[in-house]
Amino acid sequence: MQKNDTAQVEITDIGVNGEGIGKVDGYTLFIKDAVIGDLVEAKVIKAKKNYGYARLMRVIRPSEYRVEPKCPYARKCGGCQIQEMSYERQLQFKEQKVRGNLERIGGFAPDFLDRVTEPIVGSEHPFGYRNKAQFPFGTDKEGNPVTGFYAGRTHDIIVNTDCPLGVSVNREILEIILDYMRKYHVPAYNEKEGTGLIRHALLRYGFRTGEIMVCLVVNVSSEKAMRDNASGIIPHAEELIRRLTAIKGMTSITVSPNTRRDNVIMGDSYEVLWGQGYITDYIGEVRYQISPLSFYQVNPEQTEKLYGLALEYADLKGGETVWDLYCGIGTISLFLAKKAGKVYGVEIVPQAIGDARRNAEINGITNAEFFVGKAEEVLPEYYVKSGQADRGKDGRAAGGMDAHADSGTSGHADVIVVDPPRKGCDQALLETIVKMAPEKVVYVSCDSATLARDLRFLCENGYELKRVRAVDQFAQGVHVETVALLSKLKIDKHIEVELDMDELGCCEG
Repeated sequence: MQKNDTAQVEITDIGVNGEGIGKVDGYTLFIKDAVIGDLVEAKVIKAKKNYGYARLMRVIRPSEYRVEPKCPYARKCGGCQIQEMSYERQLQFKEQKVRGNLERIGGFAPDFLDRVTEPIVGSEHPFGYRNKAQFPFGTDKEGNPVTGFYAGRTHDIIVNTDCPLGVSVNREILEIILDYMRKYHVPAYNEKEGTGLIRHALLRYGFRTGEIMVCLVVNVSSEKAMRDNASGIIPHAEELIRRLTAIKGMTSITVSPNTRRDNVIMGDSYEVLWGQGYITDYIGEVRYQISPLSFYQVNPEQTEKLYGLALEYADLKGGETVWDLYCGIGTISLFLAKKAGKVYGVEIVPQAIGDARRNAEINGITNAEFFVGKAEEVLPEYYVKSGQADRGKDGRAAGGMDAHADSGTSGHADVIVVDPPRKGCDQALLETIVKMAPEKVVYVSCDSATLARDLRFLCENGYELKRVRAVDQFAQGVHVETVALLSKLKIDKHIEVELDMDELGCCEG
């Protein structure tokens, strides 16, 4: 097929990004907004040799899985790729996505996955679940300030203050900010020219506490923000504060200076305009302080299920040493500390470690210790310092020193928990995990493709996959979290046996 060709296409599959997949005379087309089971008319917008991308022109015969989207901007906005698909089918799609990656990238056999895979954990509330939203600001053709969300793969703002994934108070907050900007002629940021003041509004909401945070990202240098303080860089700040603080639950109003000309939303710091620099919320019985720069899962209801599953997989008895890598503000660490002997958390963002330490303190947790640094650098360093790398046959460190003597930190781990970014674990970190040989590895993943890659490495180096389960954190979107449990293989080195690698959950090769 050629660009601009049109055709009737029956959608028979779903791509990893939620796009419908169909074929015309053997030629594969990927069609955004088409649902499996649809018969559609589509126009080719990009043609490759064996496949192409097409725009949905109209639905000729709707699928049994097609539903009316709650948001009128669902197709234009880049945030909800599969809102027109029934929630039950969304869950099935996500299960298939995880399983497909485990088979194709991880090399795990289908019958083995049948045994270790558990049903996806769906959400009871697939709308209104987000405790965080970031709204860009711009200017319309008439010169008025606007906010909303970026259209898919663009920086064109779709004007919308009422996203159905967020909490209802977001709309009230945004309308106040827009009205204030109009009244006092406060300019929105202009990306092309690098001018204007208000770039983004970060809104956070504590589902258990009802506390609200507003952080305005402003086009001002950090030096100016510190010199003039927050109220000095926001014109008529007292008026904005007066209106925002009339909202029940308002707890924190801050500004974050950011003059970077790139896609990074938040600045590196923030200044308090009113109230305090954080809100608090709970996951389970653990209370967390959340600052504007904190990483905190956006779906608290599903996060409690996700971390509860990680804790269940770890199966702690009370005396274990646990390393929690990519720990953020200590969300999983503090969950684990309730059951473990000692927990060590590692995170590269200094502010997050500061939050983690405060969170441990406010919860009265004394058996959790946190370190700033890259997990792939910190863990090997402590492994070497502890003497684990140079232990003799008697299990003692070289020179007869105890493992705790050099660093005060155990290089031993009974359980290692990893919750990496989408790129997965660094190779050096995976190699160190294998050398440390913990009895269990609990892997929490936001990208099942890199999860599958990393599981393959671990299963080729002495571990077996015991359990795996997807958790839907992002209803209406294509992303899905996954938790996997790996156990160290128990093999008697003195007995030669022929191993069935599929039975052990290991990959071929």
